[in-house]
Amino acid sequence: LHTLTLFGLHTPARLFAGDNDAVREDLLKSTLAQLDAHLAEPIADCLATDADGRPCIEARTPLDLERDLRLPGGNIFHRELSWPHTQDGTGRWGVETAQANVLLCGAGAVRGGGVSGVPGHNAAMAVLEADR
Repeated sequence: LHTLTLFGLHTPARLFAGDNDAVREDLLKSTLAQLDAHLAEPIADCLATDADGRPCIEARTPLDLERDLRLPGGNIFHRELSWPHTQDGTGRWGVETAQANVLLCGAGAVRGGGVSGVPGHNAAMAVLEADR
């Protein structure tokens, strides 16, 4: 038996607004069907099942992630990625906020984000620069 982790990054939260549960189930079925199209045997044959014979799969939508983890729009980067990367009013280091002395050093920072560590570095640089 195997564990499968599937991460559907950038799945728009608006797709789930009408009926979160039904769309989650439809998307899960569609994803499994797409996997089956490329595998030698059905994915269901490889998955553990519960006492009722249902596959042991946990699927979460952006709405579930927003509700359970307080991620805006279910986005792990705190907002949708967009181009261009800068916005009006973006400061030198890309970590500044509308509040004085409050810097953003996580995934939602303008420069870096994700797990790069760049926002933390840039926040530290902004603090050092402000201290001069």
